[in-house]
Amino acid sequence: MHHYRFILQKSLCLCLIVAVFSVFSPLYGQKKSSSQLKQDKQQLEREIANTQNLLKKTEKNQQATLQQAAVLRQQIHNREKYITSLNNELLQIEVQQEENQQSIGTLQKKLDYMKTDYAQVVYMAYRHRRLMEKITFILAADDFQQMFHRIRYYRLISQSMKEQVAEIAKTKDELQQKNEEIIQLKGEKLTVLSGKEKEIKQLEKDRNQKTKNAEALKKKTQQLNAELKKQQQERKKIDAAIQAAIKAEIAAANAKASKKGTSSSTAAKGTSSSSSSASSTSSSTSTRNTATIALTPEEKTLNTSFVNNKGSLPWPVAKGAKVSDYGNYPHPDVPSVMVENHGIDIMAEAGTPVRAIFQGEVTAVLDVMGSKVIMIRHGEYISVYQNVTGVKVKKGDKVTTKQTIATVAKNSATNTYEIHFELWKNDSHVNPNSWLARR
Repeated sequence: MHHYRFILQKSLCLCLIVAVFSVFSPLYGQKKSSSQLKQDKQQLEREIANTQNLLKKTEKNQQATLQQAAVLRQQIHNREKYITSLNNELLQIEVQQEENQQSIGTLQKKLDYMKTDYAQVVYMAYRHRRLMEKITFILAADDFQQMFHRIRYYRLISQSMKEQVAEIAKTKDELQQKNEEIIQLKGEKLTVLSGKEKEIKQLEKDRNQKTKNAEALKKKTQQLNAELKKQQQERKKIDAAIQAAIKAEIAAANAKASKKGTSSSTAAKGTSSSSSSASSTSSSTSTRNTATIALTPEEKTLNTSFVNNKGSLPWPVAKGAKVSDYGNYPHPDVPSVMVENHGIDIMAEAGTPVRAIFQGEVTAVLDVMGSKVIMIRHGEYISVYQNVTGVKVKKGDKVTTKQTIATVAKNSATNTYEIHFELWKNDSHVNPNSWLARR
């Protein structure tokens, strides 16, 4: 009796071991990060392909020398990020491989233990193999319930041990197969990494080649300087027109709110301030806020939704390369010229659709110095799309996120297709980079 009780205890112990190992899920905690890495890598691949295509299209464009340099900088940045992404993926694969190997080692020890224990059980059964002993043990039960438990006990040992050994052996095979897949994947990623590193080196050579052409660029310095200064002057005029249109929109919105009896002291103040400054040509509005839009309850809800999407808003074009950034800074290629940019400039292919970054209402479609400008209000925020053509909306239209509103127009100065995008909060421009999704 003691011997059979010992065997039953061992069998139950092994059942617990299998139960514990069944809850192990190798790589489970890494599924999300693996998926994210894959998505990031695919996005970078698309960006690299896009900028490479833009470089090819502007290769023979003598007017787009500065744009080519800007796209090339973006291309190098994208490739460096891509290399980093591959390194992270390789590191993760190595971690997964190590964890699998440790799991295989542990399972092998458990499997060896169970085989040894199972062999002992088989040996015990062989020594007591006479059928009469088993039947005698069962029939010697004190009552029917005890007899039933003894019958079940024999079944439990046989079935449990076989299933446990088979399950662990299967798990070991699966882990081994996963390990082989990871090793193969690692080899593939190393190959890709090597190829991308070569591309980075080639891209650096291209930049170095541009640097070596400094003598040729020096001959164009005065010309580029004059062209950039002219562009900056034109930009200031367009900025002044956009600023005036925004102030007029704020004044109109507040006047409308006032008529409905929903104005507040803030709205009244905004109306007064905007009325007196609508004709102002000053573009230094980022440091002060002189007018505030009075929002209806519906607009407050829209405004809250817009703010909640900060950092994840779609770009005004699905594909493109940023060639001029937000802020005041010396031009990267012509340092003698100071850039004053209230938004960002994105170069794209001809015919690229321009889309609304969020739902809202079209408040203006302007023609400023031969350039079409679309303004869309999202509560107290206003998105501005300048240098577009084929406008598909009109003032008062309600638009949805990513709705096509126009196409990118050609920049006559550079002979490339570019869109200038700005984002304003009331009458102050804000950095669009903080609001748009990372690329």
